[in-house]
Amino acid sequence: MARFFIDRPVFAWVISIIIMGIGILAIRMLPVAQYPQIAPPSVTVAASYPGASANTVANTVTQVIEQQMTGLDGLRYFSSSSTAAGTVELTLTFETGTDVDIAQVQVQNKLSQATPLLPEAVQRQGLTVEKSSAGFLMVVALISSDGSLEQVDLADYMVTNLVDELSRINGVGSVNVFGGQYAMRIWLDPAKLAAFELTPADVVAAVSAQNAQISAGAFGARPAVDGQQLNATITAQSLLSTPEDFRQIVLRAETDGGLVLLDDVARVEIGAENYSTIARFNAAPAAGMAISLAPGANALDTAEAVKERMAEFARFFPEGVDYVIPYDTTPFVEISIKEVVKTLFEAIGLVFLVMFLFLQNLRATLIPTLAVPVVLLGTFGVLAAAGFTINTLTMLAMVLAIGLLVDDAIVVVENVERIMEEEGLPPREATHKSMGQITGALIGIAMVLSAVFVPMAFFPGSTGVIYQQFAITIVSAMALSVVVAITLTPALCASLLKPKGHGATRGPFAWFNKGFNGVLSGYTGTVRWSVRRPLRVGLVYLALAAAMVFLFMRTPTGFLPEEDQGILFTLIQTPTGATAERTLDVVKQVEDYYLTQEPEVVKSMFGVVGFSFAGSGQNMGIAFVQLKDWDERPSPAQSVQALAGRAFGAFSQIRDAQVFPIVPPSVIELGNVSGFDFYLQARDGQSHEDLINARNQVLGMAGQSDVVTSVRPSGLEDAAQFNLDIDWRKAGAMGLTPTDVGQLLQIAWAGTYVNDFIDQGRIKRVYVQGEADDRATPSDIEKWRVRNASGGLVPFSNFAEGQWDYGAQGLYRYNGIPSIQIQGSPAQGVSTGEAMAEMERLVGQLGDGYDLAWTGLSLEERQSGNQAPLLYALSLAAVFLSLAALYESWSIPFAVMLAMPIGVLGALLGAWLGAFENGVFFQVGLLTVIGLTGKNAILIVEFARDRYEAGERVIDAVAEAARQRFRPIIMTSMAFSLGVLPLVLSSGAGSGGRNAIGSGVLGGTLSATVLGVIFVPLFFVIVTRLFRKTGGG
Repeated sequence: MARFFIDRPVFAWVISIIIMGIGILAIRMLPVAQYPQIAPPSVTVAASYPGASANTVANTVTQVIEQQMTGLDGLRYFSSSSTAAGTVELTLTFETGTDVDIAQVQVQNKLSQATPLLPEAVQRQGLTVEKSSAGFLMVVALISSDGSLEQVDLADYMVTNLVDELSRINGVGSVNVFGGQYAMRIWLDPAKLAAFELTPADVVAAVSAQNAQISAGAFGARPAVDGQQLNATITAQSLLSTPEDFRQIVLRAETDGGLVLLDDVARVEIGAENYSTIARFNAAPAAGMAISLAPGANALDTAEAVKERMAEFARFFPEGVDYVIPYDTTPFVEISIKEVVKTLFEAIGLVFLVMFLFLQNLRATLIPTLAVPVVLLGTFGVLAAAGFTINTLTMLAMVLAIGLLVDDAIVVVENVERIMEEEGLPPREATHKSMGQITGALIGIAMVLSAVFVPMAFFPGSTGVIYQQFAITIVSAMALSVVVAITLTPALCASLLKPKGHGATRGPFAWFNKGFNGVLSGYTGTVRWSVRRPLRVGLVYLALAAAMVFLFMRTPTGFLPEEDQGILFTLIQTPTGATAERTLDVVKQVEDYYLTQEPEVVKSMFGVVGFSFAGSGQNMGIAFVQLKDWDERPSPAQSVQALAGRAFGAFSQIRDAQVFPIVPPSVIELGNVSGFDFYLQARDGQSHEDLINARNQVLGMAGQSDVVTSVRPSGLEDAAQFNLDIDWRKAGAMGLTPTDVGQLLQIAWAGTYVNDFIDQGRIKRVYVQGEADDRATPSDIEKWRVRNASGGLVPFSNFAEGQWDYGAQGLYRYNGIPSIQIQGSPAQGVSTGEAMAEMERLVGQLGDGYDLAWTGLSLEERQSGNQAPLLYALSLAAVFLSLAALYESWSIPFAVMLAMPIGVLGALLGAWLGAFENGVFFQVGLLTVIGLTGKNAILIVEFARDRYEAGERVIDAVAEAARQRFRPIIMTSMAFSLGVLPLVLSSGAGSGGRNAIGSGVLGGTLSATVLGVIFVPLFFVIVTRLFRKTGGG
C-alpha cells in the first residue's frame, strides 16, 4: 500500500485534506462540556401529607411507594426521606446509559399502582414524578444596590418576573427560589376574635366567600328572545387586590346594623408567601434562585442562555435593583478546557523541537509535523460521529495522543534518513526500502496501542463513560496516525527529502550527535553485556518487578482528583430547635470571616438561612463562597483547599453551631460535597433510637481518627417537639368534632392558604394565620377557641393538654432499609480510598446488624477500584493476542510483555512522587504507559526477529536491532515525554486532573525508555532460546 502512495502523492494529499475537512466541520458542531454524562440518571417522586409526623409519613406513604418500585429497568439504588413537615422525597438512581424519559414513565406507572393505597390527604395534595439532577448549575441573586428594598421585595420581583422565564430556557431543569413572592397575609388576634365570638374558621369562610371571581354572564346571550338588540357582558365582583379591600371584608352583620370587619380582628398586610429562608449577599439583603441543569443538558450552553436572559431582564429592573451570579460552575469548565487546549499546543511545540533536534533537518521535521493536524482534526470527526463532546477527557486524551501520533511518522522519516545516509540511496528508493522494513512494525504498534485501550470502551457505569472517552479518542488517533504513516508520510518522504546533507554535521548538531553516538556505543555494549549475563540481569528485573508490586499495593486509591473550582461551600447547622435568627447570627460570623479575613482569596459570599444540602429548617444554613480568578491567587496558600483548611480552624471556635467548609466534588452531578458519602444502615430491625446511638458511636470514633475529618451526619436531627394530647371524649361531650379541632390548629398555627388575589396583574395567594406573638409558646394554645355544635366557643385548655417530647424530624431509608447518611473528608495527605477504608473499619466495630452502603461519588470510586484489575487483565490479554497474531507466534509476544512491568514501575513512582491517587486518571495513564512500553519493545523485537530469521546469531541480531532502533526509540519517547510535560507542570483551573495523568505517564515513559531498552534484548534472547529448545512458538 505504501508503494502506491509513494508513486501517487496527490492521492495521499487528497485523503489527508478530506480527513481535515471532516474534522473542521465536526469542531463547529461539537458541544463543549467539562465531562460527558458521567452521573447516572435519576428520577424523584415527591408527595406531601400535611400535619403528619415523620414516622406517620414513613409508615403510610414512603414505604407504600417504595414497595411498588420493583421491576424497574436499570434501577441501581434509591433513597427516601420522610420529614416532620409532612414531605416525602424518593430519589431513584438508574444505571448510566438508561433512558431517563423511559425511566420516568416506568416510575409514574408504578406510582399509579401505589396511589390508591395512600391516605386520602396525600392523594388530594397530588404526587409528582420528575427527572432530577444533583447539585446546582448556578445561583442568581437580586440585590438592592441603594438599600431601598428588602428581601421580600426582591424575592417577589424575582418570582413574578424572572423565574417563569428562566424555567423555560432549554436545559434548565428546575429553579429553586430562596424566598417567595408577595402574599396577602391575614394575621389573626385570638383575643379580638373571642371578643366578637368569632373563630379562625369564620374568618376563612368569609374571605373565601367575599374574595371570589363571579362569572355573571351577559345580556342577550344566546339563546335569546326574538328581536334582541342588546348583547353585553355583565361584570360583577372580582378578586380583591389591596390590603384595604381585605380589611373591609364583612365577618358578621349585627342586628343593629353594625358590621364586624376583618380589620376588627386581624392585621392585614402584603407579606411573603413563605418565610422559610433568609438570603444575604456580601452582608446585604438579597433574594436568590438556584438553577439546576436538566438531565442530559449542556451546562455551558444553558448557563450562557441564562446569563443572556438576565442581561436582557436587567434593562427593565426597577431603580436600585441589580443582579449578581454568586455561584457559577461554568467558568471553571471554560477555563479548564482552555488550559487543556493551551497544553495541547505546548505539547505540539515541544514535540516539534525534539523532532528537529534528532532529525536535524527542517524538511524531515516538517513531515511528521504535518501528521499532527491531519490526525487531530480527523479525531474530532470521529468524536462527532460517536456523539461525544469536547470535554476535559477527550482533550486530555488528545494531549496524550500527540506524542503517540507522531511516533509512526517519526519512525518512517528516521528510517528513510538512515537508509539514505548509510546506503546512499535516493529518497524514493530509500522510502520504498524503508516501508518494506517497518510497515509490519507500524501495524504492530497500532495493534498494540489499540489493544491496550479497546477493552476500556466496553466497561459499564460512570467509570466506563470516562474510559470510553479516552479509549475512543486515543484509538481513533492511533488508527488515523497509521493511515497517515502509510499514505501521506511516505509520499512526503519521497518528494521532500533530499539526498544531500547526510555527511558530517557542524555546530550544535555535531556536538549532539557526538554525545548521542557515545551514548549509543555505551548502550550497545550494555546490551551485549546484559544478554550474556541473563541470571544477574534477570535478578535485577525480578527486584524491579517486586518493587512494582509493592508500590502498586501501597498506592492509595481514589476516583477523580480534587479540583480547585473557584467555589467553596460552607454548611452551617445550629442546635435543633434553634430559630432562624440564631442561625443568621452564625451566618454573619461566617460572612465576616470570609469577607474581612480572606479578602485576597474570596470574591463574594451568598448566604442562606433555612436551606442546606443536609436538609431544610430554621437551624440550617449554607454559604456559597466565590473565590477570585485563578490568576489572581497563584500561591498554593490561596487555593480552595488551603482556604477550607483555614476556615475550618476558624469556625471550630464558633460555639453553639457546627460549620463545615466543603470543597465541591469533581463532578457536581454526582453529589454536592467532596470526600466520602455513605449510609449507615440498620439491617436487623433496630429502632430509630438504636440507629441514632450507632451513628453517634461512629461520629465519636471518627473524631478520634487521624485518617478522616469533618465527619458529620446529613439530614435533620431529632428535635424537641410539643405533643398535644387531645381528649376526644371530652371534646365530643362539648360538641366538638376532630374536623373543628384540626381546622383551628391548621389555620392558627400552621397557616392556611385560602384563595388568591390580584397583584400587578398576577395571581398571588391569600394566607390566614395567627399573629406571631400568639403562637410563640405552649401557653398560647389557651388563647384559641373552637366553636361547638351549639355555637358556643370552647377554649383549647378544656379538652387538651400537652407535653414536651423528643422525636424525629426526618426519617431516611436507603434501598428500603432504615439509614442515616454520613459524610466526611479525608484528613490532610490522606486519600479518599484510605478514608473510606477507615470508615468501613469503624462501622465494623458496631457489631452485627449495622452495615455501610456507599452512595454518590463514593460508590463510583468503589466500583471503579473493583473494575481496575479486570481492566488491566483484559488490556494485557488483548495486547498479547494482538502480538501473537502479528508475529504468528505464541512465544515472541513474551519478549514484549515482560517489559511492561518496567513501565508500570515508573508510572507508580511518578504518582508516588506527586502524591497522586490510583484513580481513574492514573489508570488511563497506566494503560498509556503499557502501550508505550510495548511500542518501544516492538521496535527492537521486530528488527531482531527479522535478522534472526535471516540467519544471524540471536545475540548479534538483537544487538544490531537495538543499535538501529535506539535513536527512533529515544526520539519518540523523548517527544512523548515532552508532550506530556506540560500536563505535569500545569497549574490553575483543572490542573488536578492534568497533573494526575501527566505524572504517571511521564514517570512510566522515562522508566520504559531508560530501563526497558536494556531489558527487552535480554527478553528476546531468553524467549528465543527457551522456545527454540522446547519447540514452542
